[in-house]
Amino acid sequence: MNFERKELSNPQLLDLYKKILKPRLIEEKMLILIRQGKVSKWFSGIGQEAISVGITAVLDKDEYILPMHRNLGVFTTRDIPLHRLFSQWQGKKNGFTKGRDRSFHFGTQDYKIIGMISHLGPQLGIADGIALANKLRKNGKVTAVFTGEGATSEGDFHEALNIAAVWELPVLFVIENNGYGLSTPTNEQYRCENLADRGVGYGMESHIVDGNNLLEVYHLISELKASMVAHPRPVLLEFKTFRMRGHEEASGTKYVPQELMDMWTVKDPVENYRNYLKATAVLNDEEDEAIRAAIKNEIDTDWAKVQEEPAIVASLEEELGDVYAPYDFEEFTASSEVENIRVIDAISNGLRQSMERHENLVIMGQDIAEYGGAFKITDGFVAQFGKERVRNTPICESAVVSAANGLSINGFKAVMEMQFADFVSTGFNPIVNLLAKQHYRWLEKSDVVVRMPCGGGTQAGPFHSQTNEAWFTKTPGLKVVYPAFPYDAKGLLNTAINDPNPVLFFEHKQLYRSVYQNVPKDYYTLPFGKASLIKEGTDVTIISFGAGVHWALETLANNPEIKADLLDLRTLQPMDWEAIYASVKKTNKVIILQEDTLFGGVASDISAMIMENCFEHLDAPVKRVGSLESAIPFMKSLEDQYLPKGRFEAELKALLAY
Repeated sequence: MNFERKELSNPQLLDLYKKILKPRLIEEKMLILIRQGKVSKWFSGIGQEAISVGITAVLDKDEYILPMHRNLGVFTTRDIPLHRLFSQWQGKKNGFTKGRDRSFHFGTQDYKIIGMISHLGPQLGIADGIALANKLRKNGKVTAVFTGEGATSEGDFHEALNIAAVWELPVLFVIENNGYGLSTPTNEQYRCENLADRGVGYGMESHIVDGNNLLEVYHLISELKASMVAHPRPVLLEFKTFRMRGHEEASGTKYVPQELMDMWTVKDPVENYRNYLKATAVLNDEEDEAIRAAIKNEIDTDWAKVQEEPAIVASLEEELGDVYAPYDFEEFTASSEVENIRVIDAISNGLRQSMERHENLVIMGQDIAEYGGAFKITDGFVAQFGKERVRNTPICESAVVSAANGLSINGFKAVMEMQFADFVSTGFNPIVNLLAKQHYRWLEKSDVVVRMPCGGGTQAGPFHSQTNEAWFTKTPGLKVVYPAFPYDAKGLLNTAINDPNPVLFFEHKQLYRSVYQNVPKDYYTLPFGKASLIKEGTDVTIISFGAGVHWALETLANNPEIKADLLDLRTLQPMDWEAIYASVKKTNKVIILQEDTLFGGVASDISAMIMENCFEHLDAPVKRVGSLESAIPFMKSLEDQYLPKGRFEAELKALLAY
């Protein structure tokens, strides 16, 4: 192996040796502890340390790195105290996730490290968002994100590279090509000769690097970092290396040919660098032993410290309290000056006033810039706020959601528009596995609003008409808002943007231009978790949200003899259970109207909660009304049959007659 020291001094070379030796010695300790049954699981990076150490040693301490579970060298080179890492691995409270996640599935703002989730791909998009925040600040910072050759087959990889290329983001995309995705060799994963060749397709600079040569890694990253500061751009790096142990220790390596293991053993990055330092008289045996002894003493001391830490004691209050980031609702009351506007105008006004209020707010989505969005909600925004803050995106919902999360991590707020709520399915993974769980896992907010134009009644067919709120009300960590009127839409959108938690904001397309209301011209907010009692009566409680509220109003207008409490939920997570129970206890009959299909929908949970908490007050079974159990069709006659609007009146009268 050919090492070139270039301008590096002897102390710098020795410092790099200490950095690459430390994760190796920690791993050797962990392998012993696994055999002793003191560590349950381990993902080894033995043989790959030069990549983690070489990159991290170059980047500034305030530059974000997004590693994988074999990148122990990233964490140790950033000088995280070993006892905190050990506590994390042992599920102790002094770790980074309070025992809620294992190994390297965590982030830490103190050390500017954002760990992976097991779905791998989303962290590439997070790097885009972090880099975008840096670019908007013009601070010259570079972001590095790691992935393996296996994850390069995921759509998120391609989406993130494409976004970074189009937006010229200063991201180092690091592929550790270690030969196997668990047990699947590279010849069964891709057909191109080198993964770096994919950079050409994105108009992206790329390099193939000997991932076992510490100095080659260090020098290349040093050159690239200086160049990227001067000329921000993404760079794709394929590091050729090898995984000397199993995917995890329990997996073993029986599927790896012995000759391959022998070949890469000779290329050991730690031993070869050590031999080079000795051959050039930078290091002698006595110094080497002293360095090893000091690291081993640190390992043993910190491991002993962790053994004295008590085991996690479950706290119901703490577990539930950490699902969402803390947020104290701030009420803003508008002046009495109002204007009669539509739902679509109210949303546009709220978004515009929030952009004026929050200089760190960025909105992203397909065609939202000059075109103004599919529904023209952001029309004129580019002229007022500029294209840096009003960003057209490629058609890649998953990476854009992840990028929005990256913006949040790096101090921005993000609003992402799904062109249609139906399209969220291609961004589902980062919403439910990344945004929703982030605060619970490592106490980091996810300050993201996903706008969701939804709903039927416009003859748009199966791919543009769904109302899929139940996909998200099931997921702890998300907030779900679903207004039915212009006043609520504006106030709740402002609150959603203020709230540091991820919010799914549903906007019914049929209501956009059909519902008018007097709405304050000024900025104002409305609290989450407060239903609106639109009508009052004693015959029955009608619970609904979105377009269903207007269907119920129409039904009541056609049947003035029915005296009903009509509750517009407005937010589905959090839910206003107090208002629901109070109304049910007053009227003793309840019907729940939703546009979604019934099975597994919001109405089902409301019904169950009423049965559990108000059973003795009911004079009839709880009634649910929803759409047919099919996809939503295109032709009007079929759509009318599908939607519950035409069935609601008969079901309501049947309940009253019970």
